[in-house]
Amino acid sequence: MTSNNTNYPIKILVDADSCPVLSEITNVAKKFNIPVILIASIAHFGREVRPGEDLIYVDNVSQAVDMEILNRVKRNNIVVTGDYGLASLVLAKEARALSPRGYIYSEASMERLLVERHLGVKIRRGGGRTKGPKAFTKSDRQRFCLNLTRLIEGILKEAKTPSLEERGF
Repeated sequence: MTSNNTNYPIKILVDADSCPVLSEITNVAKKFNIPVILIASIAHFGREVRPGEDLIYVDNVSQAVDMEILNRVKRNNIVVTGDYGLASLVLAKEARALSPRGYIYSEASMERLLVERHLGVKIRRGGGRTKGPKAFTKSDRQRFCLNLTRLIEGILKEAKTPSLEERGF
C-alpha cells in the first residue's frame, strides 16, 4: 500500500515487528489526520492494515527495518521504537522518538540507555543473565497515548510559530 501523503509535515513511522500499541498509534494519528507508516519484516507478512496506515515490508535480515526507517525519517517525524540505537539515530535527524511504553527519548538520556544496553549485552555474552522487560500494562498504554499526543501537539505548535528570520530578526 502506498500513501499519497509524502509531503505531510508530520508522519509517524513505526518499528512494527513487535509493537504492542499499533491500534493506539492509529487512533491518536487519526485525531490529527497524520499518516502512519508501519515498517515490518517480511517474516510478519499478512498483518491487517487499518485505514490511515501504510505497511511496508522489508527483508527478514538484521537491521533491515531500522535502515528503512532511517531512510524515510525526516525532521519532525515521530518514530515509535523500543530500540535505543535506532532512537539515537532518529534524534540525530531532528525527529522525535517514542518507546511503545510511552517513554520520550531525548539526547540527554541516550548515552545512559546505550551504555546500559551495551553492559547487558556483555553480561549475556559472558554467560550471565539480565532481567527482561516488565510486563506491558494498561498504564503503559495510557502513558503512550498521552505522550504521543503531546509530541504531535508540540510539533504542530512549533510549526505554527514563525522562526526568528521570519519575524525579521
